Amino acid sequence: MILFRNTLLSATILMSVGSTPVFAQEAAPNEGGAGDDPSVIVVTATRRATSIQDVPINITAVGQEQIARQRIDDVRDLADFTPGMTISDTGPGSTGTIVLRGLNASDADTTGASYDDALGVYLGEVPLYYDFKLLDIARVETLLGPQGTLYGLGTLAGAIRNIPNRPGLDSFGGEAHGRAYGKDHAGKLGYQLDGVINVPIIKDHVAFRSATGYFYDPGFIDYPLLLQTPGVSLPQPDGPDFISPAGYAANLRKEKDLNFEKTFTSRNQLLVQFSEDLKFNFTYAYQQTKTDGGQYNSVGVFGTGKYESAGRFTEPVKRRAHLGSVEINANLADIADLVATTAYTNVKNKTQFDNTDLLLDLDYDYEAFPAFSSWNESENTRKQFNQEVRFVSRHGGPFSWVIGGFYNEQKRQQDYVEHLPNHPWVAFGTQPNPDEVEYASFVKSKIVEKAIFGEGTFKITPKWQITAGARYFGYTSNVAGISVLPILGDPVSPYDVPSAGGKSKKSGSVWKLNSSYNFTPDIMVYATYSKGYRIGGPNTVAPCILPLDPTQQNVCGLPDEIQYGPDNTKNAELGFRTQLFDRKLTFNFNVFHIKWNGIQVDSATVNGIVGITVNGGKAKSKGFEASFQAKPIPRLSVQGTYSYVNAKLTEDVPGIIAVNSPAATYPSTAIQLDALSGDRLPGSAKNSGSLGVSYTTPFKDGNIIADWTATYRGNVVTRLGWDRAFGDKLPSYVLHRASLTYETERYSVGLFANNIFDKFAVNSVNQDRSRLGTNDGVRLRYYKHSVVSPRTFGIEARFKY
Repeated sequence: MILFRNTLLSATILMSVGSTPVFAQEAAPNEGGAGDDPSVIVVTATRRATSIQDVPINITAVGQEQIARQRIDDVRDLADFTPGMTISDTGPGSTGTIVLRGLNASDADTTGASYDDALGVYLGEVPLYYDFKLLDIARVETLLGPQGTLYGLGTLAGAIRNIPNRPGLDSFGGEAHGRAYGKDHAGKLGYQLDGVINVPIIKDHVAFRSATGYFYDPGFIDYPLLLQTPGVSLPQPDGPDFISPAGYAANLRKEKDLNFEKTFTSRNQLLVQFSEDLKFNFTYAYQQTKTDGGQYNSVGVFGTGKYESAGRFTEPVKRRAHLGSVEINANLADIADLVATTAYTNVKNKTQFDNTDLLLDLDYDYEAFPAFSSWNESENTRKQFNQEVRFVSRHGGPFSWVIGGFYNEQKRQQDYVEHLPNHPWVAFGTQPNPDEVEYASFVKSKIVEKAIFGEGTFKITPKWQITAGARYFGYTSNVAGISVLPILGDPVSPYDVPSAGGKSKKSGSVWKLNSSYNFTPDIMVYATYSKGYRIGGPNTVAPCILPLDPTQQNVCGLPDEIQYGPDNTKNAELGFRTQLFDRKLTFNFNVFHIKWNGIQVDSATVNGIVGITVNGGKAKSKGFEASFQAKPIPRLSVQGTYSYVNAKLTEDVPGIIAVNSPAATYPSTAIQLDALSGDRLPGSAKNSGSLGVSYTTPFKDGNIIADWTATYRGNVVTRLGWDRAFGDKLPSYVLHRASLTYETERYSVGLFANNIFDKFAVNSVNQDRSRLGTNDGVRLRYYKHSVVSPRTFGIEARFKY
């Protein structure tokens, strides 16, 4: 039985993607559903525990053992195993940019994203866009396509649910895990140490569970052109074309491997069970990540290489998140289950970046000072309080239902400062200040969303069911902020001057229709027509004080630029899943067509060209996803996936793409190009896939498991109208990984390697090619390429007790 179970589990490393693979992992504790059959995965995406084969929607699930065996540490590792998903790993400085089924209209960016409301990311029942490490996670469920009926907070494109293991009430137990590895182009070894402990405090009633770990991932990006003394040292001591040894020694210095990751994470749960019909689960989670540089190069500026940045300053990032929640589960007289969740999250990101090129691009003649340089610092805080109450029927019969209510309050604050170290204030005729601040701003916002929702399913026959659902929502958005220019005599702090602001209010509804038919227990066909939505909100730009002062620099948002409105999607989908030849072959397939209206897309303010979000245009995404698993002989499994996503605009959007004109010449003027119908949406691969082989053989008290996986990401465009807007089409690439593990019921020891052939590949771009070249004799450096992690090889061990 152990051999059979491990064979199935190793065989599903890649088949736990696509249109619901069947063999994945055991049911999570306390979620019921599949009895004692370890070959059936149980999911709760429909808000009730159901075998994944019986869920009539497009859902993928990666189980606990696949997460461990494939070293899926956080959300950025999921794309290799989820067709229709593109994630550009831009390093530890952010969660990363996640694109589901091509529904993205913003430029690819080397710094990634720390917040995105186009999709929902959940830890348990709590919506939170954050890359908590996947320690002690029972499974990760990904719902592709709009999920606005049962889920709030940005399920325009889908939802990702990280489902943790719950405390066990019966027995003490735990797990210890360690990993050590080397990485090409890095000077240090990486390691990971983590553990899980489960303690029954009062048998059958109270239990505590904790998962805690520390991750050190060595950096591989060097910064060879750092300034020794900013504002005194010359960034280009010998002009814009080369740097001599003498000029380097007098002005510059080097630091290596600055894009390292240091992460501490801990998730702690206390389960209080009064009876099988009343349970409370309290959760506190904390994570902190630090790094000192970006995972990007400078595309050869001053001879820098593939793994070198030409930054003048180090670029540290510190991120941390607190999450506290309580979840109540109660059986109401066997009529319905009550699930009530209350949660508070607090996320803070502190960043510093080289700001020199931005100020040079504004053409204020800073280049007249040869030692000119600038750096910025930003602190972003997001505080979120949310509650959801839902009732899930349990009375049996042909009709089942879910109804509930949702409330979310989100407060965001951004404080931003640009510094001019050792600036020659007198020579420039500007006003000095102790902190050498050139520009500073703050923006505060508050968004409150409320919703009621419901979904009902009727089984017309034992084989045929129909589901209908709806959600009504409303939100209010308030924003306030201001900017100051101490260099022109304003106060140093923006809090010392009156702020400006604005309000917005919207409401709407979404709905869903779904039906499925089981021709046999192993063949299902399903169809869905659903609508998704994303609320609008405030831009993080200081509002303008009107009328504008034409004698000074204005960097602010006009009244129609400080808020943006909601957008929505409509999705039609048809799919089937099959298991044939006594489950020796599983094949799953679906096609989809999504219309996207009122697109939220990146643009820029009229005054100061500050990045903002605006609404504009329509788009569509259509394609298909497929997966297979074959077991031609005992202990051997071959599995693969493939997805095709064709996402493009369907109408022109005037003046939305910001470029410099004339391109790569200075002084230049920022202009706005039109996006055109037919423009491919940026940030996602049109074609992607994977192919893997797993083989398990008995050895002494356990099994030896050999695994090899290849993943393919097709080409990606970096911006709307990329070919005429100085963007890029990033080439496709294939990465290989493998592992060899000896595994028993109590422990496992294994060797592994990722990116086996040390493939160099670019996955995103900062800025565009209109901003290349020199600005009044100063070589610009802010066009960058984010690169995939190089070859990694190591050993890991896991012990259960």
